[in-house]
Parts: sequence; structure tokens; C-alpha cells
Amino acid sequence: MNPKTVCIVGGTGFVGGYIANRLGRDGHRVRVLSRRRERKRDVLVVPNLQLLEADVHDERTLFQHFKDCDAVINLAGILNEQTGRKGEQFRRVHADLPRKIVTACRRASVRRYLHMSALGAAADAPSLYQRTKAEGERAALEANSDRLMATSFRPSVIFGPGDSFITLFATLLRFAPGVMFLPTPGAQFQPVYVGNVAEAFSRALDDPTTAGKGYELCGPQRYTLRELVEYISRISGVRRKIVGLPDGLSRLQARILEWVPGKPYSYDNYLSSTVPNVCGTNGLAELGIEPTPLETVAPGYIGHGHRQDRYQEFRREAGR
Repeated sequence: MNPKTVCIVGGTGFVGGYIANRLGRDGHRVRVLSRRRERKRDVLVVPNLQLLEADVHDERTLFQHFKDCDAVINLAGILNEQTGRKGEQFRRVHADLPRKIVTACRRASVRRYLHMSALGAAADAPSLYQRTKAEGERAALEANSDRLMATSFRPSVIFGPGDSFITLFATLLRFAPGVMFLPTPGAQFQPVYVGNVAEAFSRALDDPTTAGKGYELCGPQRYTLRELVEYISRISGVRRKIVGLPDGLSRLQARILEWVPGKPYSYDNYLSSTVPNVCGTNGLAELGIEPTPLETVAPGYIGHGHRQDRYQEFRREAGR
């Protein structure tokens, strides 16, 4: 393996930290772009990492940071829009930004582009999140050529210390007053371990046979949302009565909660949940990666998925 200089857009989030750590341990030089460098200093424990403040939506800025890179990884994404017109933020992050990244990669003669999409992304999907994710993925894969080899990944919900899915429901259970009213209890998921996702990016980086392909990434088992929440309740020791809401009340709850500060749940989230979040073909197997079961990881961090715990995990993996 030849050490590479890899620039990560969206590298200060949950998944980005793990991917940066994996690449750094492999000896690659990792450059992470952030809007607010001083707020993301926890990733500096990652070996061979340079954290730079940059406006990633400015194409000239992207070119300046890409021009001496061997590869670019785009992990930028949002689960909900907080302000602006409906669809505006989704399109800016999921569709417009990938097009700018592709253009900047070509101008800077970057040879490798790895793109984070999402399971369920499709032009005819019910949610804006899924449709705009599909636009960005299409821009990535259409850019694949001899000059710029592009690969896309479509993970199901991602779990691990510091996640925003398993940890979120553990928190909601703790604050639920004896009963938790659960929207779309029959929604299907196939959670994938963040370490497996990081390994998939690492292997694809040096494998030209993955160029032009999109890989679905899933764990070994499918669950309904009710099964997941009941499991989280058991392993966290927080016993609550789980009441699944019918479709009409699920939609109503989504409409109400999207007005709550921080928007913990939205109507667009509800629409995404109407599509099974499971793999047709699990790309982990094609990449030679054994999927890690949720049950071997989640008990170790439920109730402890704070930033400090992730920081300490990075230090252990980096040998610091």
C-alpha cells in the first residue's frame, strides 16, 4: 500500500472520525475540512491528521485544498433541515456540494473519489432526504472515468460509540415517563457497525475494481424499529412500555416534533421510514468484510455515547 494524501469533506462527524482514524493508522496523510476548526479539535488525536478551517461550499476553496491530494472522500450530510425553504438545505448539502466536489477534483487532477450516499436513495423515493442523496450519488458515479475513479456507499443506519441512532433512542427511553410512543414501529432497518463502514472506505481506496460501483452496507440482521427500541431498553436497563403508533398518529407526531427545537423527528424522517432500510445485496461481503452484529457492540456503549468516550476510543486505537 502506498501512503496517500486524502482530503475528507464532512470528516468531523461521527462516521468521519472513524474513517479518518482508520486511514491515519494505515499511514495515509489525512486532511479534514471543517467550518469551525476550534470546535472539532477532538479529531486531532488521529495520527497523520491535519484539521483545516474551510468553506466547503466554495468551489475555489475546495480546489485549493484538493490540488495536491490523491483522493477525496465526501461524507457531508444532514438528516433534517433546520432553516430555509423546504428542500433548500438538503439540495445544497446532498446534491449541489457533490457536484462542486467532482468539479474541484477534476480541476485539481485528483484520481480517486469516495462518496457517502444512503440506503434508500432514489430519484422516486418519498423523502427529500432520499431524493437529494440520490442526486449526489448520481453526480459521483457519472463522474467516474479514467481520470477520476469514483465509488459510492449506501449504508443503512450506522451504529457505534458516538452514533446518533442507538444512543438517541437510549436517551429518549430514559426521559420517557413510563411509556414511549413509537412512530412507524414496523419500519425495517439493518444497522451496520461504523467500524465496518470505515473498513469499506479503506479497502475501496486502494482497489480500482470498485470504481464506478455503488455498495450497499448493512449488518448481518434485520430488525423492525420496535425490535430495536425494545432491545435498547433491555440492554440499557431502562424499562418502558413501548406503544407503537398507527400510521396516522405517526404522521401527526412527525408534524408536531418538527417544530420542536433541534427537530428530533420530522415529516421527512417519517417519509424515509416508509421505505425498508435494508440491503438487497450486502456490499461488505463483496469487499471481504464480515458484518459485525449489533449485539456485540451496543451493550458496551449504550448510555455512554458522548464525545469524550469517542475521544478516548480514538486515543486507544491510535496508541496514545
